[in-house]
Amino acid sequence: MDTNLLNNYVLKAIDAYPYELEETVENLNYALSYEANNAYALYLMGRLQAEQFGDYEKAKQYYAEALANKLDFHKVYSHYILVLIWNEDYKEAQKLIDFAFTVKGLNKGEVYMFQGQLFENLQAYKKAIKALKKAKIFGYNDGFICTVNSEISRIKNKMKPKKKKSKSRKKKKKKK
Repeated sequence: MDTNLLNNYVLKAIDAYPYELEETVENLNYALSYEANNAYALYLMGRLQAEQFGDYEKAKQYYAEALANKLDFHKVYSHYILVLIWNEDYKEAQKLIDFAFTVKGLNKGEVYMFQGQLFENLQAYKKAIKALKKAKIFGYNDGFICTVNSEISRIKNKMKPKKKKSKSRKKKKKKK
């Protein structure tokens, strides 16, 4: 197949997503019919399944295929990790995070951020904060660092012990 025609369909799908879903799907189907292992088309199909249809199992399949065809396709990792977390596939998510740290050129700060999110979902709050602090080290701009600080603060609030009302009531009763 003519590579230019394939790229044209993929570019049209990219341009249409997420505002023109019908056009996105049509162009992705054309692209995948010409080249079933086109990593970018598979990645975008995965995003469509996860973000628009909430079908995380299908999204996982598309992301896995995209990475199988192009292991250094950086855009896939963040979306794939998120889908695994959303789908509560925590062991798979951890394996992908561990592998992502070995991929050259991948945004390590973002990966540490996902590591923190995974730990938070597992209610390992101290580990989550530790991962987020590492994310700050790899921070690439003030907006990212501000977001990480906000996440750390939010998780710390979850860790604060709740005041027990029963003890204060007992003290009041003893005074009377």
